[in-house]
Amino acid sequence: MQLTIEVWRQENAEAEGRFVTYQVDDATPEMSLPELLDRLNDQLVEAGDEPIAFDTDCREGICGTCGITVNDVPHGKVPNTPTCRQHLRSYDDGDHLKLEPFRAASFPVVRDLVVDRTALDKVIASGGYVSVDAGTAPDADTRQIPFKVAETALDFSACIGCGACIAACPNGAAHLFSGALLSHMSTLPQGKPERAKRARSVVATTEEEFGPCSVYAECVEVCPAGIPISAISAVNREAARAAIRRTKDD
Repeated sequence: MQLTIEVWRQENAEAEGRFVTYQVDDATPEMSLPELLDRLNDQLVEAGDEPIAFDTDCREGICGTCGITVNDVPHGKVPNTPTCRQHLRSYDDGDHLKLEPFRAASFPVVRDLVVDRTALDKVIASGGYVSVDAGTAPDADTRQIPFKVAETALDFSACIGCGACIAACPNGAAHLFSGALLSHMSTLPQGKPERAKRARSVVATTEEEFGPCSVYAECVEVCPAGIPISAISAVNREAARAAIRRTKDD
């Protein structure tokens, strides 16, 4: 396959970026997008040019590291599929691919296709955990959890934290991400003791770091984990519940 690759090049966070066009003449349909970038980088290194910086890790669709925007769509052409599972068989010989980093105010570009997703880490740090004293956690099978409850929690916990939902949202909102976290943690009994405290901190951090949600639902189309749109409602629901709990406690 012969492909024209238009790639965003930016030397550092302070530099002014630009698109640079390259040609790859020996791509194959079996290649994933990161493998295409590997091949392009081989060409650049052989020519004595600077290779393209991009994030990559497991390449199995579970780490959320490798996200880029392809032809204006976070992750690429195939819906609900991470970048590393997007293959060139979805494109035709001679196609033009425009590759750029996830675009969101909360994701500043570090270099080329690499963005800083610290804002997502701040949401996790604000409440994405269960506080348990070391050495006191009970065995996993001592607390019975109904099958449907466990399956619901697992569905929401499938989020890989890639940030595609934020990049796809016209507002740059993170409600699908935060809602999945809140839904997962509030469904299981282990997360219920800190439910109100978690909701207050997670919602506050989400509002501080990201834009408001207008329920455009573009986030659902690109989410590799298939997180349902119902997760978005969890943000306001858990915030309202936490406010009521605080009123009662006061």
